[in-house]
Amino acid sequence: MSETLTLYKLIILKMLSLVDHPLTNSQISEFILEKEYTNYFTLQQVLCEVEETGLVIKSSNHNSSLYHITDAGQDTLHYFGNKIPDAICQDIQDYLKKNDVELRETFLTTADYYPGSNEDYMVRCQVREPNSTLIDLTLSVPSEKQAISMCNHWKGKSQEIYAWLMQQLL
Repeated sequence: MSETLTLYKLIILKMLSLVDHPLTNSQISEFILEKEYTNYFTLQQVLCEVEETGLVIKSSNHNSSLYHITDAGQDTLHYFGNKIPDAICQDIQDYLKKNDVELRETFLTTADYYPGSNEDYMVRCQVREPNSTLIDLTLSVPSEKQAISMCNHWKGKSQEIYAWLMQQLL
């Protein structure tokens, strides 16, 4: 069992090492569960373990957890990555290639909220490219329900809002 859990950890590290942005819990889960490498509960246990041991860092926004590989994770992968079968490495590469645009969009178009100073909520919406920020918009709203709604709609509306702003300001 220990060897199997180690393999799952290495798969996660391999996935994170091959992208230049973090992956969400659901993106990692989608790949591993779709390939039926393990079940959801074991996967969540493994994600906790790689975080607790410092191989990855987990950050959160209001609706997802983002995983980033650490230097210790890179070192671990360097020393033990050869334990991942070639077929699984190929599966990882195929998944990342097939889903590249969607994976990047999830990372590059973000929205989150936090309590403001006057019983309001601040909603921060961003559209980034790998090396720059296209838009970084922070708005104050009176309720948490409105903040959640704005965050949920940002991904679908961000391109339209960006284009409208550019048209209005240029």
